[in-house]
Amino acid sequence: MTDATKGCDVDAGGATGQDDWLVEQFEANRTHLRAVAYRMLGSVSEADDAVQEAWLRLSRSDLNGVANPAGWLTTVVGRICLDMLRTRKRRREEPLGPHVPEPILSREDGVDPEYEAMLADSVGLALLVVLETLNPSERLAFVLHDMFGLPFDEIAPIVDRTPAAARQMASRARRRVRGAPTTPDVDVTRQREVVDAFRAAARDGDFEALLALLDPDVVLRADRGAMPAGASRVVHGAAAVAEQAMSFAPLAQYARPVLVNGVAGVLVAPKGEPSAVLGFTIVGGRIVEIDILADPERLRRLDLAALDE
Repeated sequence: MTDATKGCDVDAGGATGQDDWLVEQFEANRTHLRAVAYRMLGSVSEADDAVQEAWLRLSRSDLNGVANPAGWLTTVVGRICLDMLRTRKRRREEPLGPHVPEPILSREDGVDPEYEAMLADSVGLALLVVLETLNPSERLAFVLHDMFGLPFDEIAPIVDRTPAAARQMASRARRRVRGAPTTPDVDVTRQREVVDAFRAAARDGDFEALLALLDPDVVLRADRGAMPAGASRVVHGAAAVAEQAMSFAPLAQYARPVLVNGVAGVLVAPKGEPSAVLGFTIVGGRIVEIDILADPERLRRLDLAALDE
């Protein structure tokens, strides 16, 4: 649990009437709000910030005329996340290459209960990568409607559009999502076999073995954050990705098997300090996507406590 989430813990001691009711409504919906915010922002730390801000707004609001507090809170979190996405986009005036979302890491013997709701509905890293390609309004319309069932007449005021326009935004986003391999093979044991074979082939410099594990159209994304131009990149095709994988050999001894958003992945942590997270999307027993987060700033924000419990 992060500091931002702890900051949402409200003390009802001494509160009565409306205050008690507000606390109850927030606590009843907190898990749902974190799930909404994580899908919107692709970052656990930012999602917790958004939920904290939602509590602050709730505590200053009069909900006497609100018939659906859960819906009200969902739209508030949606507005907060939309503002955060727009601010993020303005800061990225110069493209730095691919942006890999902040993953949720857990041990292979089970996902941390704290994150179970955030990973429901197969919210893998591959899906979050696709959501990163949407503009903020499209992302909001798709997440709130397709993932959480919010009607378009409630989404429309958040994006300052008509319900029909909000519907079109969600439709465009849906086409983008459906056109990407966002659903991996579901057998984690089989996923792990493929990922372990990839690690071994990379460590041994076995180019042919790597090719056999990679889909011909595999895509590798490496996000190294605010590094010199060219540091972050996208690589297409089995041969090119296999060549990149060969350079992984020196770090293979530091690679630790973990679940990355519920899917078999790898944490590279020399001397216990994370240097990269590798998320894999495996379809039909072959790797179709590899997403590498190596941004030092965001790696420092990862919650690794669940890995050592």
